[in-house]
Amino acid sequence: MVFLQAIFAFVVLCTSFIVYYLFIVKYFNPLRRIAGPPVRTLLGNHLSAVLDPKRSPAVHKHLVEKYGRSVRIRGVGPWDDRLLTLDPVSLNHVLKNSTLYEKPWQSRRLITSLIGCGMLSAEGQMHKRQRRIATPAFSIQNMRALIPLVFQKGNQLKDRWMNMTDAGTTGIVTVDVCQWMSRATFDIIGLAGFDYNFNSIQDESNELFLAYKEMFDKVIGNSTFWGTLASVYFPTLFKIVPNQRSRIIERCQTVIRREAGNMITEKKRKIAEGEKSGKAYQGKDILTQLLTSNAANDIPPEPRIDDEEMLHNINTFMFAGSDTTSLTVSWSLYLLTQIPEMQERLRAELLSVSPLTALSDLSEEETQSLYSEIAELPYLHNVIREALRLIPPLHSTLRVATQDDEIPVSYPVHLRDGSVDENVQSVHIAKGTFVHVSVEAFNLDQEVWGEDAWLFNPDRWNNLPEKAREQPGLFSNILSFSAGPRSCIGIRFALIEVKTFLFILLTNFIFQAGADPIDKVNVVLTRPFVKKQFKKGSQMPLIIKRFERSEQVL
Repeated sequence: MVFLQAIFAFVVLCTSFIVYYLFIVKYFNPLRRIAGPPVRTLLGNHLSAVLDPKRSPAVHKHLVEKYGRSVRIRGVGPWDDRLLTLDPVSLNHVLKNSTLYEKPWQSRRLITSLIGCGMLSAEGQMHKRQRRIATPAFSIQNMRALIPLVFQKGNQLKDRWMNMTDAGTTGIVTVDVCQWMSRATFDIIGLAGFDYNFNSIQDESNELFLAYKEMFDKVIGNSTFWGTLASVYFPTLFKIVPNQRSRIIERCQTVIRREAGNMITEKKRKIAEGEKSGKAYQGKDILTQLLTSNAANDIPPEPRIDDEEMLHNINTFMFAGSDTTSLTVSWSLYLLTQIPEMQERLRAELLSVSPLTALSDLSEEETQSLYSEIAELPYLHNVIREALRLIPPLHSTLRVATQDDEIPVSYPVHLRDGSVDENVQSVHIAKGTFVHVSVEAFNLDQEVWGEDAWLFNPDRWNNLPEKAREQPGLFSNILSFSAGPRSCIGIRFALIEVKTFLFILLTNFIFQAGADPIDKVNVVLTRPFVKKQFKKGSQMPLIIKRFERSEQVL
């Protein structure tokens, strides 16, 4: 009898919990007064519409026209009303106040399950501590010291592609630019970040490289919505129940922890030997800078990070420092194949500073001097800004309110009853409410960037609309590197890589669109997939042929 009563009580409790979250809790959310698109079914949502890059530009435009710039959208359930803001004042408030608006625990758990609790997932004092220790490693001086390494790897990639074109009878070959760029940026972040040579441009057999790639490509790149949801909300059950995703993660993480741990141990040994001998270890890699900064005398013991956090940040830099950069270069080349005249114009500008001497023969000082010229080229800078604006690597992100707040607005707020409040100065948001930050929507806003905002037009940067100049953002008034305290710490290094690769590749090859159309798919980052070939993973096949200097239009 007692057992039946316990079961009955459990069923009542579960039923009450479900009824409360399905039918009651939503009525207490202050966002209910804000206008938003309808939901057709009980468990319906708007996530697919706002997250799919093939649909989201038109969806965001429709939402703004019909519901204003502060829009209520539905997340994973009836209890999950979110604020989608396209108001720059609101966005600036959310991103600037990173302690009031954190990444949700769901996002942090997903990131942590893959790469540990580094700067991408840490919050509060942990994030501040990690960022403070890492900041000196990303100084201008340290980044400039890495320029020769980037040129070295760019040359290796160029040589591999030269060999591929020479092997063919026509001198023309199709290459998966996305895959090759990923290999190149892995090599760079391995050496620049940790003095570790993956050598993946030459050979994809390195165990640590394969572990990272398998985890990023197979786990992140091929995740299903429901599988990801299960791993977030039921992590223990997800690990217990046999499944390929958890097995891959466990196997890859075993390799990564072993090898990354060896990196930290070896670096500490070299630094200690340098201190003992009186001749400081001169490693230029980011890990050396991190360990040196972490051990500095002016930092008390409490704010320092331990080896576990150091390992997590190795994973973070490996993910954030390779995928985002490789995608930016890949999408830039793809966009330039769509308008050959722009590619020719950019190539002519790059050739204007190209030395007659082979790049591999330049000294470190000459290489750095060459990059200084490349970095100042105006059309190259415009092309990169435009590619980052049009196809930001991170499509969108989430923040959650850690307390009740008033989010300031600069546009009238449309209300649920169909009226428009012209005098409202803020939107009330309750603790625990998600704020959907659409990087793409801000970058493509036609009211801000002009009617041609969805088109690739590097020349727009020569005469930006006034509204565009007022947009928040760490880089060129776009959100591709985010904004506020959690903005991209590696922006300088990323721009060095992108500009160097475009310089080397475009002065040696002509790029043409491949035979198959390319789709943009939001899989953690905005990745290219061949249309109707999603199961084959991210790929961007482009046609390349050698560029001969004699082809340059004089």
